[in-house]
Formats: sequence, structure tokens, C-alpha cells
Amino acid sequence: MARDKDYYALLGVSTNASAEEIRRAYRGLARKFHPDVSKAPEAATRFAEMQEAYDVLSDAEKRKAYDRFGHAGVGVGAGPGGFGHSGVWTTAGVGPDGSFDPADVASLFEGVFGPAATGFRPGAGRRDPMGRPRRGADISETLIVSFMTAALGGSEKIRLDTADGPQTISVKISPAIESGTRLRIKHKGHPGGPGQPAGDLILVVEVGGHPYFRRDGLDLLVDVPITVAEATFGTTVDVPLLKGTVQIKVPPAAGSGRKLRVKGRGLTDAKGRQGDFFAVVQITAPEGLSETGRRLLGELAAELKNPRESAPWADDLKRRRN
Repeated sequence: MARDKDYYALLGVSTNASAEEIRRAYRGLARKFHPDVSKAPEAATRFAEMQEAYDVLSDAEKRKAYDRFGHAGVGVGAGPGGFGHSGVWTTAGVGPDGSFDPADVASLFEGVFGPAATGFRPGAGRRDPMGRPRRGADISETLIVSFMTAALGGSEKIRLDTADGPQTISVKISPAIESGTRLRIKHKGHPGGPGQPAGDLILVVEVGGHPYFRRDGLDLLVDVPITVAEATFGTTVDVPLLKGTVQIKVPPAAGSGRKLRVKGRGLTDAKGRQGDFFAVVQITAPEGLSETGRRLLGELAAELKNPRESAPWADDLKRRRN
């Protein structure tokens, strides 16, 4: 199909190029022809053409329409201003006459390559496709929260590199917060255009581990090792909670993996919802037995029933052996 411009040729990719190949090609050419970098007289126009091609080919629906109908399918004009019309700035900041607004170009370039790719202050001069100042871009960061702070609540400090220099802020952590929770800190993102607010700082929480506690939602779990004799006859053990301790009764014949619940002693979230505490029984094999101990254990073993005979996979195992 004949086209006014071949977007694939402009980016130097084949018509069956993947989205990643298109992005990679655009990034390489944008670095070469960015008007702040290239002094060639056609750089601004070339940059606008590449942006026009990338805007279409990086969007699955626009690309499909372009492949089928050409420029008419995506409503693109053929003038040097790309997507713009007479007297209107394009998203690349390039006007119909090939001139460009450095602040707009920096804003677009920053969005693709990050703030370090341009000498402009991050977010400065951000404008919409009509050239109007716009709100600053958001910043996303990972916030690692210690297990105990995440469980009980508290605060964590985070250091930001802002246009005004380094800044440390304290972030409130609600009790029972979970990994993946997103915290929004207003107006701590990139600065906006003239008269417009800064973007927000989006913190994605990652909860650290603990030497022996683990979580399942609001429930708190801890492994409790017991001896073979304690598992056989039952026992009472002291175990730690997040705060304080609790005594738990282990019934006779308790097997490894059995969960013994203490209601309401897990985590409590900001809405007052409570989880439970679970002591998970783990039977440990005896070590360092004396000769007498080994003899007595051997006599006991002769009296014990093979527990694998009642395992859920016992019948299947017999069939496979036969």
C-alpha cells in the first residue's frame, strides 16, 4: 500500500518488527536527531517525523489501522509538523515550519529516556499537545519496609534528589501493610510547567523478611520444634509473639505441620481487623543419643506403625510397584 511516509522505513525496522524492536530503534534515532544534540538543519524535522512514526507504531490499535489504511487510518497529516495542524505545536514540540520549543522537546525526551537524558530540570516546561503547561510527572520508587514496622506500623525515611537538592522525608506506615501496597505522596514528583503543581511520588512497598516469623495476610506463623517424645505424649511450650509470649498446648500424637491457633493474636490492621497466631509443629529427629538411648529408640521403632501406609498416595504407590 502506498503511503505518504513509510513509518517503518523512518525507524529503520521491518513491517513485522516487535514492539521492543520499534522502541529500541526509536530510542537510538532519537538520541541521534534530538535537536538539543544534533546541529543538522533537518534535525528538528527528522525528530518530528520519528516521533510521528513512533506514536503510531508503538500503539497496537494505531499500528493495525496504519498497516491496513495508511495515514488515512490514523488521521495523520503529511506536513513537517507531524500530528500538528497549522499554527499548533506537536507532541514533539516541533511546529509546522520545522522550529521547535526546547522545553517541550525536553519534556518528551525526558518521558522516554528519563530526566538524565536532557539538561533541563526534570518536569520543567512540561506541556500538553496544545503547548499549555501541565502537571509534573509522577515518580515511582520502591520502599523497603522492615518486617516489624510493616506488622506493627511506624515510619520509614526515604531520601529524594529534588531540583532544590537532597531531601529526606518520613513516610507513615500503617500496621499490617503488605508488599505491593502503593503509597502516594502528594507533590513530591517532578515539577510541573509554569503555574502547575508537581507530580506525586508513588512508593511501592516491599516488606522485608524476619528470622522466624512469617505472614499470611493478617495471620502470623512461627515454627515450633518439638521432640519425638513430646509429639507422642503431648507437651506445653512457650513461644514468642510480636509482643510478649504465649503458652501453647501441644496435644498427644501431634504431627509435623500441624497448626495450633491462638485466636486474635496475629496482626491488627488500621481498620481494627485482627488475624490469628499459629504455632506450626515441627518434629525434630534426635541427635547425639547415647548407646542406651539408641537401643531404647530402636525398641520403640519396632512397635511403631509405618505412617506411610495411611498416606493419601499409598494406594497409588502400590499400583505403580505392581
